[in-house]
Formats: sequence, structure tokens, C-alpha cells
Amino acid sequence: MTGTAASLLSPPSLEALHSLAQRAGLLIRWDDAAGQPHTVSLDVLRTLLDAMGLRCGNAAQCRDSLAYLDSPASLSDEAQIVTRAGVPAILPALSVTAGRKRLAYRIHLEGGDTVDGTTEIDPNSGASLLLPVDVPGYHHVEIGNVRLSLIVAPPHAYRIPDTERRWGMSVPLYALRSQGDGGLGHYGALADAAAAAGSRGAKALAISPAHAMFSARTGQYSPYSPSNRQWYNVTHIDPAALCGMPEAMEAARHLRLISGYAQRERQRLVNWPAASGARLQVLRHLYDLREHWLSTEQADSLRRFRRDGRDSLEAHARFEMLHERLHSTHGDDWRRWPADLRSPWTPQSERMAFEHADAVAFHVFLQWLAFQGLRHAHAQARSAGMETGLIADMAVGVDPTGSEAWSDGGHLLEGISLGAPPDAFNAGGQVWGLTTFSPWAFARRGYRPFIATLRAALAFSGGLRIDHVLGLSRLWVCPAGTPASAGAYLRYPLDDLLAIVALESSRHRAIVIGEDLGTVSADFRARVAAQGVLGTDVLWFARDPVARDSPPKAAPFLAPSQWRVDAVATTSTHDLPSAVGWWTGRDIAWRVRLAPSSIDARAARRARREDRTALWHAMSSAGVVNDSGHAAAHPGAGETSARDASEAFSQPTGRAPARPPLDAIVNFVALSASPLVLLPINDAVGAREADNLPGTTTEHPNWRRRLRAPVEVLLDEPDVASRLTRFARTRAASARRSARS
Repeated sequence: MTGTAASLLSPPSLEALHSLAQRAGLLIRWDDAAGQPHTVSLDVLRTLLDAMGLRCGNAAQCRDSLAYLDSPASLSDEAQIVTRAGVPAILPALSVTAGRKRLAYRIHLEGGDTVDGTTEIDPNSGASLLLPVDVPGYHHVEIGNVRLSLIVAPPHAYRIPDTERRWGMSVPLYALRSQGDGGLGHYGALADAAAAAGSRGAKALAISPAHAMFSARTGQYSPYSPSNRQWYNVTHIDPAALCGMPEAMEAARHLRLISGYAQRERQRLVNWPAASGARLQVLRHLYDLREHWLSTEQADSLRRFRRDGRDSLEAHARFEMLHERLHSTHGDDWRRWPADLRSPWTPQSERMAFEHADAVAFHVFLQWLAFQGLRHAHAQARSAGMETGLIADMAVGVDPTGSEAWSDGGHLLEGISLGAPPDAFNAGGQVWGLTTFSPWAFARRGYRPFIATLRAALAFSGGLRIDHVLGLSRLWVCPAGTPASAGAYLRYPLDDLLAIVALESSRHRAIVIGEDLGTVSADFRARVAAQGVLGTDVLWFARDPVARDSPPKAAPFLAPSQWRVDAVATTSTHDLPSAVGWWTGRDIAWRVRLAPSSIDARAARRARREDRTALWHAMSSAGVVNDSGHAAAHPGAGETSARDASEAFSQPTGRAPARPPLDAIVNFVALSASPLVLLPINDAVGAREADNLPGTTTEHPNWRRRLRAPVEVLLDEPDVASRLTRFARTRAASARRSARS
């Protein structure tokens, strides 16, 4: 073996491995939640790179993997150049620019017009600039014999007018109740909830993710572990929306499901396998009888839906058909199916789709119904006076065994699981078992899957919440099957992704909310806010940043006027305790019960008492409680300056009551400077338990708690109606004060 060959087959140098890792987007160094620096080990880097298909076992493999990532040949008409309106686009080096000083190009605008220009080519890099384009949209540029996509975004996303301070509510889809629902929320109940909230002055209704799940895997129901983010959850279809309640109930009687319906409707928790299984049975029965009730107009709508859904819809429907037939014999994971069924377009998959065309059509039919149900709910919200209407939720990733990965896995990370690094709350970190977009696939294959995911949500809503928005910049990844400690951060093209978000948001006139809780830098928040994406301020974390780490006293809560003007305000989220639960320490009790060794119960309860006192003083300073300790009749009248609010902690205004001052808490948040305040339905009705307890699966009834009555009934209960009335008045008073100032 020659010296050159031996050197190529020798282990890669530290420099070569780091170069490959950095080019792939992996961060070699990172800081934890406490600000402590960490360096990713070489073993972890090698394992991650291998899992991502970037071989690095020797110098030759390292060189080839680096060349693969840097290859200009990867630029095709699927590659997309992203810029802003009025900003010149940077065109990377292309084979046609070699040895050229100038090159003519033509831009084909989306609307049909063209723009001609000539570019100066950098003699060193081969890169060049295009003339700035002032028209936002999805365009194409021809240069030489190369055709590239050009995405031009507006300066920022669609925004709520500066003069407005809106309020809305948030509800989990599964928790909604209605007569004859069989024990599981549906889109019909969502439409009723939207109408009820809108009639009381709400301008928005945020919902849990409506992504497609697994029809044949009813035991997987976390809305944040979907099968496909480009399609919809069919288990929330309202059968009565098809042909009326009498026919839907007759179908249930025919299938002998009525007794199960009645039993589950009395339960406080969703029995997912039974409820969703029964609903799908009813829907299949109604589908088989569609000739008796499907109108000509509906049939035409269904045909157009299937035509417009194209390959993406066809692939999802084929997956659902195959998953139903293969999961019991070949397993739940399509990666273990016969090799000729691991893609929707293989000859064997085509044959199965032909032989079971009716089953494929049924799953297309379900997607059509789900979309119709969501659109109807949004229409009801707008009819009830909601300027924003529904706010959809986009999960951070998808299940790698689901239809999105099966349909077109090339745009997703393979062999990788998303998660979170070890921190003070999770010493071992978190592994979520999800995958998501590959950052280098964006450059090679364009941003089409990301755009399709945004459009799927914005097609039925006036707003979008992006879960874990930090994921647009970086995500913690670890090889599948390894602990979170064996991971690293993977970078994403934040500016490009925010530009696309801004373009889609503007086109749909929909606001965008980023869930930016946790360890998020001020720089990241500023960059996101500059693009018109709202952050998220939760009451429990709205503290004085200077005093936040000053024991033994709890850090003072910020006065509502100090909350961010570029964030949505809320009392809590699905992963955090409700207002009543927080005040009574219900979340602490759950941690003590499920993981007693992970918590010092006495210290936790003492800290919570101090937190309650701090919040009580802040609420007193804000004027939402009166001298007797009850909610003020005219909340907010006594809100003090920032300095007074900070000093309130050391100037007692009475002991915090043992009973949760729920009205005062929600009115305190209503005073926020935020353009939108979202009140969770749990806090509107005074629920004690949380929707989800992170770090648990079956130990806690995650994603199963039902509301005790339909939303329209709950909002009419005297105490709830009174609470909402005061909340709305407080919000209106806050808006008037803002307008005067």
C-alpha cells in the first residue's frame, strides 16, 4: 500500500473531523442552561455523522463526505435562493460561471413578468449578485443553462395592528365535549367552541396540533408525535357533519357502538383506542353508504381535493392503507416492511394501491372531511367576530415510522432523534423519538416540505404557533437508540426559514407565534421579533431578570406593563401547571408521587410559597386585588411604575391566600402589554390538573383529560361567565390606556 493510500485510510485528523461536523451543521461547543461550556466528544461526533449518512471512519471518507456537502452539482432547479424584497440575492458559484466575468440572467416572476439583468462574477469565489426584486413571491431565475428557484420574502410576517390588544382562548381538541361524541373531541365541537368564545369577545382560538396521526395505531395520541405534518388528524372528524346527527347515531347503533359511546362520554379521561377506533368504524360505514347522502357538490369538492393534494395526499393515503394491513404481520415500523413496500412508488406499492383502491380512496375521503371540519370551525370563528380565528399549532418533528418519512424521507434526518440536552430538571436530558427536516436537504432539494407544512396549517387558520421555535435555528440531536447525553446541537438556516415564514404568513394574513420558552438567547428573540414572529410570555416565568437568581427570596414578577410587546401572553401552556394547579402545588405533588428521588419536596413547597407571595404582591401593585384580598372590581386601576412593582416584594400588602385567586391571576395577565393574550380553557374554568406532564408517558394521563361540559355550557356557568367578563373588561381597559400613552 502506498503512503498516500495508507494516509487516506487512516483515522481522520481532529481538524478534518471538526471541519466535516461544522460543515454538516453540528456545533462543536455549546453552553448549557447554567451557562457552562461543553465540547462535544469525538466519539459523539463520529456517531452522529455516521447516523446522518456522512461517513467519517477514515480520511478518505471524511474528504468524500465533505465534498458531497460542498458539491455545486447539488444545485438544481429544486435548490432555492432566499432573499428579501429589495435586497440583492447572492447566487452561489455554478459551473456556468467558471472563467466568466459577467453573465446575463432572466428572472421569471411568479405573476408572469420577467426581469433581465447582468451579474458581475466574483473571480475568487465564483459567486455573484442578482438585481434586487421588489415583488415578494416564489420566482425562478435562469442563468446560463441553470434554472433556480428564487424566494423573495416581505420585510416581516403579518402583524396584529399596533393599535389593537386582542384576547383569545386556547383549547385542546381531544378535550372538547359535545352530545354523542363517543368520548373524544371533534371538529364540530371546535366550531361550537369558536362560536361561543367569539360571542364573548374572543378574537382568537388556539388549538392543539391537528397533524395526521396513525389510523391503525390508536394507542399513539400525543399531538406532538404525528405521522405527517402536511395532513390532518382524522380521529377528530365529526361524523354528524357528514349527513346529520340522526344518521351518524344510526350508524353507531348498526355497529353496536352506542353503549360504548354512552360509557365513554361519562368518563373524565379519553379512552383513545376505544373512542378513535369506534369513530373510524362509523366513518367507514358512512363512507360505504355515501351514495345515499353525498351530494353532487360534496362529490365535486372531494374530487378537487384529491386532485389538488397530488402525490403527497396519494402517498399518505397509501401509507394508511398499507399500515392497516401490514402492522399486525410485519410490524408497526415501515422500515421493517418488505423492501418493495418501503416507498409509495415502488411497483409493489403501486400494485397494492390498485388492488385496494377503495381503501386508499377512503383515507383520501377522511383527509377531505378533516380539512372541511377545520375550515368550518375557522369560518365559525370568523363569523363570531374573531379577527384572527383559529390558531393552528405546528409540532417540532414527526415520528420516523410515520407516513411523512415513508412518503419522502429524503428531506428528513435519518437515524437521528430530536431531544433536549441534560439540564437541572432532566439530568439525563430528553429523547423525543422524533425526526425533522435535514438542514442540508434544504439546500439540495429546496424548502418545499417546510413550505408545505406551513401551508397545511395556514389553510384553515388565521394564525400559527410554532412549537419550540428555537428549532428554526438549532435542535438537539442524538443517534437513535442512544441517550440524550450522546448528542449535539444541529444548526438550521434561521434567516431563510424566517423569510419563508414571513412570506406564507403575509399571503395568508395570519399571525405567527413562536414558543420561545426555556434557554433562549436575547439575540435569538430579537432576530425572531424583527421578522414579525411573536414570542411567548408565560406568567410563571415573567420575572425580574436581574433578581431572578437572587436567593433566598423569589424573584419579583414583572408588572404587566413590562411584558414584551412582541410576544403573546398567557397564564400557562399545555406543558405547565394550570393557574389553580400552580397555586396549590399540584405539579409538585405529581413530581413527588412519580419521581420522589428527583425532588426535595420540602424545598419545592417552600419555594412555591415564596413564589405565591411574590405574585400576590405583584397583583396587588397592579390593582387586580383589593384591600380585602379579593379580585378588584376595576382591575388595573392601581398599576404602579416598574420601580414600584419591583419594590412591592419588600413592602407586604397582605398574606397570599391559600385559596387560588384565579380571577386576580387572569386579570393580571390581561393587563399585559402584549398584542394578544391567550387564556387557556383550563384557567377560564378553574381546572386543577395539567394537560401534559413532560417526561412521562402513561404514568400521568397526558393528552387525555376532558372538559367537564361543552365549551358553550362552561362559558355560561355564572362564575366562568363573570371571570371572562372581567377578563375582557380588563383587557379593554389595558388597550385604552395603551392608546392614550
